Amino acid sequence: MTMFKAVVFDWAGTMVDFGSFAPMGVFVEAFAAFGIEATVEEARAPMGMAKRDHIRTMLREGRIATQWQVLNGAAPTDRDVDALYEMFVPMNERVVAKYADLVPGALGTIQDLRRRGMKIGSTTGYTRSIMAHVLPVAAAQGYEPDNLVCSDDLKEGRPGPLGMYQCFIDLDVYPPSAVIKVDDTEPGITEGVAAGCLTVGVSLSGNYVGKTPDELAAMSEAEIAPLRDHAVAKLRAAGADHVIDSVADLPALIDGLEGA
Repeated sequence: MTMFKAVVFDWAGTMVDFGSFAPMGVFVEAFAAFGIEATVEEARAPMGMAKRDHIRTMLREGRIATQWQVLNGAAPTDRDVDALYEMFVPMNERVVAKYADLVPGALGTIQDLRRRGMKIGSTTGYTRSIMAHVLPVAAAQGYEPDNLVCSDDLKEGRPGPLGMYQCFIDLDVYPPSAVIKVDDTEPGITEGVAAGCLTVGVSLSGNYVGKTPDELAAMSEAEIAPLRDHAVAKLRAAGADHVIDSVADLPALIDGLEGA
């Protein structure tokens, strides 16, 4: 019998969408519609937050904030955040299913956890309307978690713990130390830390590396190492107890923890 009762996974960059690509072009396009040049790197920086908070954070960033001030003669307001958000969500809904392939090894990990008698939860920075396009694609590949908490389900999202608290209730699991939170972003790891869970970051499949499996396969270990190190540093700084390359490595980590 495992010492852990459940694992709560993030979605993009963790279980689906290796490299976390689905939102990137949409952020760039949405900001461009308002006359603002945003880079993919700027779009990646707040990844893991609820998308409205993500947009607000981007608008406060130095270069983007300056562009907005020059173009509009005033600093961005909550009304501006709302306008960008209302454009972003339907744009993301239209493309997200194209990026919903499972991360290699994810299905095997889920099967392993099920054999251990563990429950499978999930939280995401996506809205429920966006996830409506992801869920059937994931299910067709064999991935159907026991619950889903979206960014617009609660009044406060990541990096706060409320989404994890909802998972405890939905899954009927406690104490928090018996739950593992797996995520590829700082806000997602902080969500797990705030809730008192064991936290596991995923580096190579996630937002901070931002490469496809084919791109990584074409690289040498010497080229991959600094990318991994950067992601590990970000996840560790957020409080990750452990960092693995992808969810494919989770069963081996749990075996090690239970044998310690």
